[in-house]
Amino acid sequence: MGSYDPKKCTVNVGGRFITGFDEGTMVSSERDEDFFSEKTDAQGEPIVTETHNPFGTITITLSQTSPSLPYMNDLARSRKEFPVWVNYNGEPKEKSGGTRARAKKPAGKEYGDEAGSREFEIKVFDYTDQE
Repeated sequence: MGSYDPKKCTVNVGGRFITGFDEGTMVSSERDEDFFSEKTDAQGEPIVTETHNPFGTITITLSQTSPSLPYMNDLARSRKEFPVWVNYNGEPKEKSGGTRARAKKPAGKEYGDEAGSREFEIKVFDYTDQE
């Protein structure tokens, strides 16, 4: 049986390692579209269309007290492109991200009786993932 260690996951945004993730899902990454779409013609013959959309989305969830929070908000406000990589160095090794990305907006805010979370959605324009 395998073993998972969240400390073996690193997130690098714009050359800086991000820290201070919230409990639960720290980061998620996913290609925006499937590799192909399918349909049938009028007589039931299948047609497969290859999809060449290079976009992906990485979502980072930080704690309200994260030391990376000001950096991520400033990066979103800058409206500049940056590289972003998510690496899992356990088994199996996985890597996702790209060299061209932008944060869609600064994190929303909520306040309550416990420290909240801050979420950043990053659109990756040349998304890749590999094992």
